Amino acid sequence: MSRRGNTHTYSIRRLQSLLGVSRRVVIALVEAGFVDPERGRRNEMRFSFRDVVLLRTAYKLQNAKIPTRKILRSLAAISDEMPAGEVSLAGLRISAVGNEVAVGSGPARWVADSRQMLLDFGSAPVAADVSFLGRRARVEMDRASLADEWYERAERLREEDFTAAEQAYRKAIELSPAPHYSAYTNLGVHLCEDEGRCADALAVFDAALRLFPDDTRLLFNRGVALEQLHENEAAALSYERCLAIDPEYIDAHFNLARLKQLRGDEQGVLRHLSAYRRLGGI
Repeated sequence: MSRRGNTHTYSIRRLQSLLGVSRRVVIALVEAGFVDPERGRRNEMRFSFRDVVLLRTAYKLQNAKIPTRKILRSLAAISDEMPAGEVSLAGLRISAVGNEVAVGSGPARWVADSRQMLLDFGSAPVAADVSFLGRRARVEMDRASLADEWYERAERLREEDFTAAEQAYRKAIELSPAPHYSAYTNLGVHLCEDEGRCADALAVFDAALRLFPDDTRLLFNRGVALEQLHENEAAALSYERCLAIDPEYIDAHFNLARLKQLRGDEQGVLRHLSAYRRLGGI
């Protein structure tokens, strides 16, 4: 359904960030047929700017209880009327009016799939109004794409150039218009690989947790960094917070059992080792 009118592509991770939805939701939208993403060198899905616009609109219309079949038919009708290669669709307003998908341009408004004009009496309820992204959002997406390039560069550099990889992760964080979860997480882990940089890693995890306060992976990695700094009490608290959110986080149980053993807390050791084994640990 989507047309490849531009060369900018976005990873599924960046698309999640831009749309503010989970990976599961993105996959469901793709499987519903709203877009047909291209495949990258490693067979990963790559999305165009137009894909982002269409998926954002489809997601909002779904939330307004418009049936998937009607959304598909309406977006196809809108897409077919755009000039070849058109990407931005700026100036169009897409909204759910009752059970219909309405399109607005200037003062005019019509039903997307039938072209029937709608009269605006000033009192009709409009659910989930969706404006297509304009220039400002497009600039943000260009920055997001550039941030992803720096992140992917950091991933490639991790094994061969520690300093260059760190700089690339930080550049991805700096450029990303939305908090770049993976760049924060992997930068912290990267810094932890150098025992002399564990304090720096802790600072990264703390900054990330201000943005993602209930993320168990960040809490676990923060505990690891604190252990390497010999701050075992603080590390145990971080693991416990992780388990309060996800009681089945197996590695947190193992590390906490070890810390409980250092404190001589045999009941704590037994409790967390039992949970570790119940969840599949050896």
